[in-house]
Amino acid sequence: MNVPLVDLVSQYQELKEDLDSAVLEVLSSGRYTPANEVHSLEQEIAAMCSVEYGIACNSGTDALKIGLQAMDIGPGDEVITTPFTFVATIEAIIQNGAKPVFVDIDPQSFNMNPYLLEAAITDKTRAIIPIHIFGQIAEMEKIMAIANSHNILVLEDAAQAIGSTRNGLSSGAWGIAATLSFFPTKNLGAAGDAGMVITNDKQVFEKCMSLRVHGMAKTPYLYEDIGHTSRMDEVQGAILRVKLRKLRTWNDKRRQHAAIYDAILDDSDAQKPYVDAETSYHPYHQYTIRHPKRDDLMAHLKDKGVGCAIYYPVPLHTQPPYAYLGYNEGDFEETESACEEVLSLPIQAHLTSEQVEYAAKCVAEF
Repeated sequence: MNVPLVDLVSQYQELKEDLDSAVLEVLSSGRYTPANEVHSLEQEIAAMCSVEYGIACNSGTDALKIGLQAMDIGPGDEVITTPFTFVATIEAIIQNGAKPVFVDIDPQSFNMNPYLLEAAITDKTRAIIPIHIFGQIAEMEKIMAIANSHNILVLEDAAQAIGSTRNGLSSGAWGIAATLSFFPTKNLGAAGDAGMVITNDKQVFEKCMSLRVHGMAKTPYLYEDIGHTSRMDEVQGAILRVKLRKLRTWNDKRRQHAAIYDAILDDSDAQKPYVDAETSYHPYHQYTIRHPKRDDLMAHLKDKGVGCAIYYPVPLHTQPPYAYLGYNEGDFEETESACEEVLSLPIQAHLTSEQVEYAAKCVAEF
């Protein structure tokens, strides 16, 4: 049996009529830069995440860069995050002229360990970026309490966590702002790159709106900031609006698949994903297990036709371009251990229960 990690063709086939119609309507309208589709998407995503404003960008990476810039993060500032994440998180910090400062992760959730946060704060710390890794919201109660006590801003990297809630509060509704990615393989994916900043802060909203279009605010060709070309186009807006209507159903399907894995792997030597008691709704962007013989397990699964991937194989603090930050191998033991043991299994909504059962049994068999 073949069990793909990602199947975007099946996703398209499910919504083919609506997607084709939405794209053709945009093409026939002659309006390709942000107009009704993008503006409506911004409002719909903001409402779903229980925030006031959405600012659509052309990627999740740009959303991070623009979000930090709108928060006035720049040269001389330090931003705390973890080294267990996609590189975009620290690229955005560095490209704004600030310095990433790392704290280690919790070995169960893979999220920022809030008990290590206080020790990393200096008089240069201006922001914290907790990453809601694999879809589960970080321990935001503790993180926000520490941030507020030091007057530090919080930008949530919610790229993998759209639709998630913790103690009933949505991802993106905790800090001053949050960023989303709509990369095609995300739970809500565009047909290419797209992203969004979401916020309750009007000043951040207005600054982001200016920054995404070269620093223009309200007057054409009058520039208030050094900005970017980071508009989401109408075609992507239209596609995402069609898919947004299915997001909860697709996330529920991922949760059903996770329950199948949990049951079959309960007595195996693979460490199942940990979901803490505060998590109200986990949309499972990834179903990520740990195994001490991860590479052998991965080869076994591929021989059996089961797709899998490692997120992430190399921690950021040991990557060559970031050696100047002064970190060394061994500095973040939990991150380094996770990078050697994690493996993400097929979880996407367009799998059948039989495919998921087969994948889980192949893991248990190993």
